[in-house]
This record gives sequence, C-alpha cells and structure tokens, in this order.
Amino acid sequence: MELLTIGTFAKASRLSPKALRLYDELGLLTPARVDAVTGYRLYAPAQLDQARLVAWLRRLGMPLARIQQVCTLEAGPAAEEIRAFWAQVEADIAARRDLATFLIDHLSWKDPAMSAISKPLGIRYAALSDTGLVRESNQDTAYAGSRLLAVADGFGSGGAPASAAAVDALKSLETDSIPAGSLLNALEAAIGRAEQAVHGVSGTGPSAEAAGTTLTAMLWTGTQLALVHIGDSRVHLLRDGELFQITHDHTVVQSMIDEGRIGPEEAASHPQRSLLIRALGRGADGTPAMRLQDARRGDRYLLCSDGLSTVVPAEEIHRVLHRISEPEEAVRELIALANGSGGPDNVSCVVADVVELPQAPKSR
Repeated sequence: MELLTIGTFAKASRLSPKALRLYDELGLLTPARVDAVTGYRLYAPAQLDQARLVAWLRRLGMPLARIQQVCTLEAGPAAEEIRAFWAQVEADIAARRDLATFLIDHLSWKDPAMSAISKPLGIRYAALSDTGLVRESNQDTAYAGSRLLAVADGFGSGGAPASAAAVDALKSLETDSIPAGSLLNALEAAIGRAEQAVHGVSGTGPSAEAAGTTLTAMLWTGTQLALVHIGDSRVHLLRDGELFQITHDHTVVQSMIDEGRIGPEEAASHPQRSLLIRALGRGADGTPAMRLQDARRGDRYLLCSDGLSTVVPAEEIHRVLHRISEPEEAVRELIALANGSGGPDNVSCVVADVVELPQAPKSR
C-alpha cells in the first residue's frame, strides 16, 4: 500500500498540513507512519474518510474534543451525536437572534413621549392563578402590577417556591427608575436575580431539592413593553381584533416542529410535549428570549401558563379576550374555560390593556 505524503493527504482531505500536525499531537488523526530520518508524516489512503469527516465537523464548528468522541462511534450513534450538537447550535443561534432583535429595537427606539402630540399611555390589568381540578397544589405564580406583568410555572418537588421566588426577584422593577439606555442591563440583572433565587430554593449538593420554573414577564416602560421569556408559558397580543402569539415555546416538541420533524397537529399528543429545553433551575439553560413591543392604545396582552394554552383552543381564548372588556372578568373566564376542559394542570393568566391615561388639567 502506497502511503501519502502530508501535502498530498492535506490536499485530498481539505485539511491544512498545520491542522494535520495538530490532530496528530491530539491523537485525533495519527499518521500511518512517521519517517524515522526526516520526521515526515505519511498517511494511508484509507484514512481519508476519517480526515474528511474531521474537516466537515470542523466546518460545522464542532470543538475538537467532541470530534474525537464522534470519531470513536459507529455511524448511527455518530449521526445522533451530530444531530444533538446541531440542535444546541440552533438553540444558541436563536438566543443570539432574540438578543440582536432586542438590541436593534432598543437602540433604534425614539421615545414617543418626546412628541408634543403624543398622549400618555398606561396599563390596566388583572392576574389570577388556580390549582385546576387534578393537581393537589398550585406551582404557578401570576403577578400584575403597574409596571410588571409575570407568569411562572414551577416544576419538580420545589416548583411552587421556585416560581414564587423567580417572580419576587423581578418585583424590584416595579419601583426602580430605569433610564431608557439601561433597560437591557436592568432586565439582564433581574433575570440573574431570578435564576439565583430559584437556585436558592433548590439548595446545593446531591440532596438538593428538585426545583425549576418557566418565567415569562413584561415590563411596562411607559410607551413600550419589554418582554423576557424562558420556557413554555406564553404571551398573546390582541390587536385590531386579531390574536397573535408573540412568544416561542422553549420545548423539545417546538424544536421538532421548527425542524419539520413533526407537524403542529402532532404536538398536542406527543409524549415529550412538556419537556423544556430552557428553564430556570439547576443544570437548565436559563437564556431568555427578549424583545421590545411597541404599545398602542387598545392593545390587550395575555400572559398564561400552559395550563391554559394546552387545553383551551386559540379561538376560544380569542373570543374571551375580544368579548370581555374588563381584565378581571377576562382572567376569571379563561380559568373557568381551562377547568371546564378538565383542569388537568395549574392555570395562570394575566390580562393587561393599554389605555390612555387621563391628562391633568392645564393650570392657568
């Protein structure tokens, strides 16, 4: 069998001689022979398939340590490992895309309050949480205040205190004076506090209590709503009579829909429909999706846990939000619908309307 010089092998495998020398040192791609006199590395033609695989994986951005692992596997397990790696890459890209969108909106936003003709806006709101008809306790937390709206859906043995701790950690946003240029930093710090609060609930060490939570919250800035979202609670916007879902579920099933592996109609009965890929809790990916939402007079927002969205059809949610004008009555009706559909889970709803604030009379 004729061996190939490092130059010939590099050209055939589309790897540089420098890369081949590095992979030799790491034990990833060892030459068939090293000339005892010249030190030249010589490769067998049969090594080209592995070299090309390494080149392709590097092009994907896979770290060398993980490439070493893939190269030790049979074809089937290797394919699964590559699929898992790429799913994580896409999740990371999605998180960066969310942040880029937030930054673009944040930096290009001009405060409408600077306009002499703009009218001051505010929100009127209501929040309600219910245990449902099947669960023994309520692990949800719902909160609505003059600036902060939030829903958290706890899970695990410590789910109830985890969801409460996460929402409590955000409540300082109600009173903090946040300059427009500091909004992103304030939200990031608040999410950090929420994550630490959840960790504090679960404790440390091997006997730590299992605890985690989703967290979906909106902060009223006076002219916009800043959204932070982790998990599968949802935000819907009713605008001009149309209902829009403005959050994206962080679940295994949603990622399968995004990849085209299943259709939305299969998701409702999928055995992994409740498996989260982002949440607050030990070992979980707590990276939030963030965005700014321009507020318009007449907008109505619904924040809800999956105890509503998984059992009440979107058209029924639309009907309630469109027909019932008072937020407090709307949240009661939505929870009644969830319980009327069997109430299999805790259910929490926050409804907030964007309204014009009465202007103080001008002094003479």
